[in-house]
This record gives sequence, structure tokens and C-alpha cells, in this order.
Amino acid sequence: MKYFSIFLLIALIGCQSRINKNEQTVVTFCNPVNISYRFCLDEPSRREAADPTVIWFKDRYYLFASKSGGYWHSIDLAEWTFIETSEIPVEEYAPTAIGIGDTLYFLASSNELSTIYKTADPLSGKWSVAREVLDMPVWDPAFFMDDDNRLYLYWGCSDVNPLYGVEIDYQNNFSFIGQPEILLAANPTEHGWEVPGDYNTLTGQKPWIEGAWMNKHNGVYYLQYSGPGTEFKSYADGVYVADKPLGPFTLANHNPFAYKPEGFAAGAGHGSTFEDNHGNFWHIGTITISVKHMFERRLGLCPTFFDQQGTLHAITKFGDYPMILPKSKVSGFDDLFAGWMLLSYNKPVNVSSAINEYPAANMVNEDIRTYWAAQTGNAGEFASIDLEGMYDVYAIQINFAEHETAIFGRQKDLYHRYVVECSNDGVSWQMLVDKSANMSDQSHDYIQLPQKVNCRYIKIINKEVPGGNFALSGFRVFGKGVGEKTQMIESLKVERKPDNRRTVSLNWKKSENATGYNISYGVDKDKLYHNYMVYSDTTLVINSLNANLGYYFTIESFNENGITKSKAIAFVQ
Repeated sequence: MKYFSIFLLIALIGCQSRINKNEQTVVTFCNPVNISYRFCLDEPSRREAADPTVIWFKDRYYLFASKSGGYWHSIDLAEWTFIETSEIPVEEYAPTAIGIGDTLYFLASSNELSTIYKTADPLSGKWSVAREVLDMPVWDPAFFMDDDNRLYLYWGCSDVNPLYGVEIDYQNNFSFIGQPEILLAANPTEHGWEVPGDYNTLTGQKPWIEGAWMNKHNGVYYLQYSGPGTEFKSYADGVYVADKPLGPFTLANHNPFAYKPEGFAAGAGHGSTFEDNHGNFWHIGTITISVKHMFERRLGLCPTFFDQQGTLHAITKFGDYPMILPKSKVSGFDDLFAGWMLLSYNKPVNVSSAINEYPAANMVNEDIRTYWAAQTGNAGEFASIDLEGMYDVYAIQINFAEHETAIFGRQKDLYHRYVVECSNDGVSWQMLVDKSANMSDQSHDYIQLPQKVNCRYIKIINKEVPGGNFALSGFRVFGKGVGEKTQMIESLKVERKPDNRRTVSLNWKKSENATGYNISYGVDKDKLYHNYMVYSDTTLVINSLNANLGYYFTIESFNENGITKSKAIAFVQ
């Protein structure tokens, strides 16, 4: 949200701005998280960040992610500042960190030897060794400090081996106390969410069970893990519970607890669950792109809750739409959803040029894996969207695809520079966002406007790209319409396959003027915490169920003007 200006238009022509103080005092974010994703060191040229750990230490949040060349810090979860360092192994996968007293400790994955690092001043980027060689090497590690100040380490990343845990003595050189214990293993025969594939259909493959994380809430230990694989849309985090930090663990009924298989930015696996300084919980996980390379990934942040019965669940409904960053304790989705609907889905687009294989329609199809690419990266290449009506625009997200780049590593002076204009008639244009002198490297640039702007057309004009062609995987516009909402869906039909109880098929009658649908479901009719977003279609197959449990389903439709809930509830035993 830095480095842009907005012109208030009070003339009779151009976009009309109207102020609503209540709506403009909120601070929002939109997934993928808007940070400087580093270009990888190897070919092909692409960006990556994954397997995130977020912790609160001293007066701010710290974010560590795989292959990032450093780490980030933030005081509000909205603006992140990068710290580059070579004093810890920032080129390794799945780092974890923990604050103990006035010292921050860091540990990354290794199959050879694991070294723990420490610093009292992480803002400086200066670190030293706390333990040269851990008792054994660990991959996908996670620290957990219990209420009694006993420290535990969890790890594991394999399509064969289980997850492990052990107590460690941080006052005695981080030595293991006893032998590592086996905590959980894959069970894809019963757990549909552990079956590999974008849609959990690759039954001939073994899942990768990895990414351990531990939280304790009201005396219950929540051991979280990820599967079935980081390259899949179905990448999710499941959870087991116990009354002791090393178990024995029992599978929670609500699984996976963090799951986002569709929408613009899919995937919610291998993350960390943390508490903010207002007492709210969040889950930050891994979003898959996996087009240029299997490990082409991003980060996503989801609000997370423990209900009255202790059920851990992340809210992923509208999980790539603007969400409010609260300034106090909140109770659920309604306190966090900004209510700004997607205005740009499948709307007409006009572009300066296009490569045949990367057509303009790709930037408005809500698929991060496809994109529009102009024929060059020259200044003046543009794309405009006709929203097909006058709408109040509150926010814009520019997702750069960076076609044909040849950039490797974290380099200086890599900027996307552009301007965004708006119009009522497609002829007279006014400046909306000016990033022609942008000095930050953000490839998923989310811009919350200081004031809503009423307009019909939105245009982005390239000034400079860091390399390659001017290309967009998503030119996303959020706001509100004043037209009719969709019709209520009266019934939802659900059928479960008797020979494969991990799978259900759903169908419903199309709701007029609907942009899409949210199917909410769960094993308790009062806890429909799972969500599956569908655009346009009126059928859906879900393959991620627990074969041993019955499920309840409901559906809502939505468009640019809002959400229409349904009273229909379907149950399958």
C-alpha cells in the first residue's frame, strides 16, 4: 500500500469518489501475501516462498519461509519489511523459529546435520551458533514451548516415514531428552485429504506427510501436519489432538483444518498457527502455482479459531478476497470479511498486445496458474477491464506473471512500475494509482484505496518490468455493486460413493446472475467449517472426506452485489 497516490476527482467527468469513513478506517489484506518473493537461484526463472513460520518476538512478528534469502518482520501483519542475511541457512527448506527469553532461535531443514542459531537482535540480521550439531538431522522442524517451560521439537517430511517428536533440553545445549517418538503417519485409505492430486484422485501415489506444527489451547495439544504434496491445490493442513505434548494423538473430527482447494490462490498446507497481539489466531500456509516449476509457491494468511468445543478450524471462505486485519478480539468470519466482492471475474478485457498462448482473458479467469502476456515488456503495454456497470471500487490486486524472465536470486532494483487509471466511459481517464516511481519489489501488489471510487473501467499501463514481458495472472478488482443479489438456492443434492466414501458428488440449480458459489460442509451441522469455492459450475466432486464420518452440506451464491445464503442442508451418512 506504499508508494501510490490517488487523485480525488470532483469534476463532472471522470471517476466519482465518495467517502465512507466507517468503510475506509479498516485495514485489509488479500492473499497471496504481499511480500517480496525472491527469484530462485536455479532455472527456470521463477519466484518462490513456502513452508512459513510466523512468530511474535519482542515487539513484532517475524516471518521465515523456504528459499527466501532472509526473513521479514512486521508490526501489523499488513506491511512486511525484508531482512537479508547470510548468517543463517536461508537457502534451506522449512525453517522454524522460537523466542526464549530475550533470544530468538532458528533451525532449518537438513538431511546431514542440523544447526541451531540464535540472536538477541533479529532486526540486525546478525546471528551466532547456539548448537553446532543437533543429536540428529531433522527435516521440516518445528519448535514448541509448553506452559511448564519444557521445549519440544517436531519434524518429518516423507512419503514413507511418519512424523516424530522429542523433548529437548535448551538449558543443556539443546540435547534430546530420550528417544524420538513416532507421532502420526499417513492413512489415505480413510483420509481423503491425504490422497495426492489437485483433486485428491491420484490413489496410486503415496502422500507426502510433512510440516509439523504444535499449538496448545485450553490444555489440549494440537499437532498439525500437511499433505498430500506441495504442488497440489489440495495441499492442506490436518490436525491430531492429545492431552500430552508427545501424545498419544487422536485424529480430530474436523480435518483438514486448513484447506483451500479452489479459487484464485489455492493451497493452505505446511504452515504455522500463531496468535496475534489481540488474541486472534491465524494460519499462514503455502499456496501452489507450480507451473514453471513444482516449487513455484506463495504464502496465504487465514483467520483461525478454536470453537467452544476446542475444534481448530481456519476460515478459507473468500480466502483470496480482501480480509480485515482486526484491531481487537474477533469472533468469526463476519467480523473479518470486508464485504468487497470480486468485480472483474470474466469481464471483457482490452489489451495493447498479446501472445497467442497467453490470451487476455486469462487475467480475469480467477486462475493463478494461467496468465496474459503482452508481446513485450515495453512501457505503454496496457490492459483494461470493462466492469460492465458502475461499481464502487475499494481495492485492486495486481498479480504479475513475469513471462520469460531471466532473473535469479534476490537482486537490487527489481521493480514493477505502472499506473492504474479509471474511467466512466472508456474514453476519458483519470489517475487512480501511480506507481511509476515504485521502489518496492511486490509481485502480488494489493492496493486498498483510501477512498472508494465509483467507475466502470479500470486500466493498468506498464512503465517498467524487472525482466521479460508485461504479464498478469490476475488483474483483480474488488468493491460493491448496487444491483440485485443472486436468487437463493432452494436445494442441494449430495451423493456419496458407496465404494469410495472419501468422495461425494454435489449438484444444484443455477442461481441467476451468480458469479460463483461457496459450498460449506462439516461433520456437525453447526460446524460447517470446510469451504469449497466454485465459479460458474453447478456441479462439484469433493474427494477429501473422512471415509468414517457423515457430513452436512450447504451452499451460498454470490455476485458483485453480495452474498445470498441458502437454508438448504443436505446430509450423507
